[in-house]
Amino acid sequence: QVQLVESGGDLVQPGGSLRLSCAASGFTFSSYTMSWYRQAPGEERQWVASIFSDGTKSYPEAMQGRFTISRDNAENRVFLLMISLKPEDTAVYYCKAYVRGTAYWGQGTQVTVSS
Repeated sequence: QVQLVESGGDLVQPGGSLRLSCAASGFTFSSYTMSWYRQAPGEERQWVASIFSDGTKSYPEAMQGRFTISRDNAENRVFLLMISLKPEDTAVYYCKAYVRGTAYWGQGTQVTVSS
């Protein structure tokens, strides 16, 4: 079955950086688009970045410049590099795969940006 396991979340000071990782299994990873979302307390889940099977990347305008998505098809992993972090980036970050018509989510990893 499809499994997604995020890691790398932490408490970081404003201006700091983090790299999140999502380990995928149960499907042909290289063939599918992978995405990152985030959800802050009391808010809706928000799209952060996507990377397609051909390596093309897509971001909402608000995320461009500070967030970089990448993938390692040999390791079945997708990454999210975040720089210049701000307190408003505090959220649970989720990995998502859309496989054969079904959306799969990981359990999330907490990112807290605070001094």
